[in-house]
Amino acid sequence: MHAFDILGDPVRRRILELLAEGERRSGQVVEIIQAEFGITQAAVSQHLRVLREGGFASVRVDGARRLYTIDAAPLRDVDGWLGRFRAFWEPKLAALDTEIARGRKARGELGGEG
Repeated sequence: MHAFDILGDPVRRRILELLAEGERRSGQVVEIIQAEFGITQAAVSQHLRVLREGGFASVRVDGARRLYTIDAAPLRDVDGWLGRFRAFWEPKLAALDTEIARGRKARGELGGEG
């Protein structure tokens, strides 16, 4: 499965967001995903399996617990692919940053005069 096929699913993206915060027990992931998406434990397990098989997550067994962590290697590959498109948005973001700074400066000058 291609990285973007894996990342195209909102449940899997959310699981990755959770794992980006740190290692999680599978039960924690299931509880959060079930509450947010209303899917079964089996469906969450399937998403975790896809993430593992795609290399986005790894699991280690600690007694009866399965602990999941994010694996950044495929994300670096995605970032590399996106790199060729950054030229389209980076100048616009830089211009936006400049305008925000100007606005803050203007508000500061106006606030100091009043």
